[in-house]
Amino acid sequence: MDRLATAIRRQSFVIILIFSLTAGCTSIRPPLHRDGGGVVSIETFDYSSYAQLLDRYLDEQGLVDYAGLLNNPDLVDLFYKEIGAYSPDSHPHLFSDDNARLAYWINSYNLTTIKGVLHSYPISSVEDVAPPALLFFLPRKSGFFFFQRFTYGGVETSLYYLENSVIRKRFADPRYHFALNCASSSCPQLPRMPFYPDRLDEQLERESKKFINSVANVRYDAEQKTLYLSAIFSWYEEDFLNWLDLTSPGQDLTIVDYLLGYLDEQTAAYLRKDRDTLKIDYLVYDWGLNDQRGRPSGTSN
Repeated sequence: MDRLATAIRRQSFVIILIFSLTAGCTSIRPPLHRDGGGVVSIETFDYSSYAQLLDRYLDEQGLVDYAGLLNNPDLVDLFYKEIGAYSPDSHPHLFSDDNARLAYWINSYNLTTIKGVLHSYPISSVEDVAPPALLFFLPRKSGFFFFQRFTYGGVETSLYYLENSVIRKRFADPRYHFALNCASSSCPQLPRMPFYPDRLDEQLERESKKFINSVANVRYDAEQKTLYLSAIFSWYEEDFLNWLDLTSPGQDLTIVDYLLGYLDEQTAAYLRKDRDTLKIDYLVYDWGLNDQRGRPSGTSN
């Protein structure tokens, strides 16, 4: 009987967990496409509305005017309509190569992250969007990244799935990690223009150099022989090492080798000299919202 009772309790827990994972999701759907009609045929996928949004509501530090967007959501909704109607999966003829596809997914991730913040604003962090109460044991970030669902080309999914099962799975170049913005202070800075297919390599290279050469993300203490790195290099180390294996097969390379391709010459020289003795520490990730107006009043830490 004890075994039967234990089995029943386990089965009940699994049922509750599955129900919570599905019923606990929040669908943040785009408005009806273009004057309430169905999907309209287009010849090219256009980023003009997103470009206007970034130009008007993003400052030079990559901080977003969420309060302004909340009061004037037209540009967010306009681009979200396009994302919701078209994707490389639903309309592959609109996205002719990997650059076109990756640019779409990066821009879509960044736009729907903004949309997710606006859905719960005012908040002081994406961690304020908690998971369902029954799943209190999950990381608080899961409420924002897993339990909120967005529409891409008619298919609804989470930011977590988009990052890990679409972008990371389909594209080998890990520079996208410096382009995806999670609406938090320690995230790569959101640039004031979209990522464009015909300029994607140049843009990813620029964002990689900017991120890696910021002391907030990468710094070396030569006296302590300690390399302090953004947690991004820990969470996604496999992606960076796989890229090194693809581009320099047969060599025993580490995350330091990846950094050396971008660091300023002085820091790179220190790392080359001390690479056999240095240790790596990962910096605490700041999940504070990338909000121009700082922490909204009445919100919790």
